[in-house]
Amino acid sequence: MLNRLIAVAPMLDWTDRHCRYFLRLLTRHTLLYTEMVTTGAILRGDRERHLAHDPAEHPLALQLGGGDPAELARCARIAADWGYDEVNLNIGCPSDRVQSGRFGAGLMAEPDLVAECVAAMRAAADLPVTVKTRIGIDQRDSYEELADFVRRVAAGGCTVFIVHARKAWLSGLSPKENREIPPLRYEVVHRLKRDFPELTVVLNGGLTALEQVAEQLRRVDGVMIGRAAYENPYLLVAVDGRFFGSSTPPPSRHQVVRALLPYLEEQLRMGTPLHCMTRPILGLFQGIPGARAWRRTLSERACRRGAGLEVVEAALERVVETDRESKAADVTSGNDAGSAVRA
Repeated sequence: MLNRLIAVAPMLDWTDRHCRYFLRLLTRHTLLYTEMVTTGAILRGDRERHLAHDPAEHPLALQLGGGDPAELARCARIAADWGYDEVNLNIGCPSDRVQSGRFGAGLMAEPDLVAECVAAMRAAADLPVTVKTRIGIDQRDSYEELADFVRRVAAGGCTVFIVHARKAWLSGLSPKENREIPPLRYEVVHRLKRDFPELTVVLNGGLTALEQVAEQLRRVDGVMIGRAAYENPYLLVAVDGRFFGSSTPPPSRHQVVRALLPYLEEQLRMGTPLHCMTRPILGLFQGIPGARAWRRTLSERACRRGAGLEVVEAALERVVETDRESKAADVTSGNDAGSAVRA
């Protein structure tokens, strides 16, 4: 399985640079993604805010939202200049804002435009260009339509398709509901891989355990995990050993927090509020005695003016580092614990 792809999904308002730095302390080999960034935000907005990242975050992909080939090409060049390892085009987000901007899931109805966008990005930068999509939209959800979309986009030069195994309703459901209500149809993604063996097909949607990941990797080339990676981030700690052959002992949760402290201290000196950096770690001790006190301490005190490392240290003191906790990585590699992603 060493050639398989595992990734953490791009998640709006979640996978920012602070979250990605934290996740990298859990797994070295999992591919990480930025939040979706629109072409307009990069071309006309605060580029430092949207693109800056720590070297430790690599391998790292930039996910773009847009539907104009020329603008996407410019952003791909910028991504290369900023040192990203991949550019991903979002063809899966169903929000109203995305639809009004003519990008996201609505572009599934325009495969030739998507192919043109991919070709423009590939011509502009020497970076892999990938596409993240759904299995369909609204009433356009037949397998034949999905296969036609993939065929046309592949003609534009895309060889990696990350497929969320749910359709998207462009009206009637909120983005949150679109992540939960349309049924998961893994068999559609499996068929896609059988019919397009020359393409890299990565499955996304609903996976929460390493056993599920392993099962899907028998049918597809890679797996991407989203919400499970922030609800219980420690599940990622067993990924490197199980799927990438790493012999490095995984860190305990306490070791992860201690390794994060220098980063937090540096960011605090630069003026970053503590609460912006502690949200990704709230679920770190899930399932461990003291987890509730850990979350409560961080939630109540990290947002106070002048909050510093003493808040994190106080929260850590609420969770006793027992033998059970220090050996939790062994537990995490079991049937009910882990998952990860790379795409």
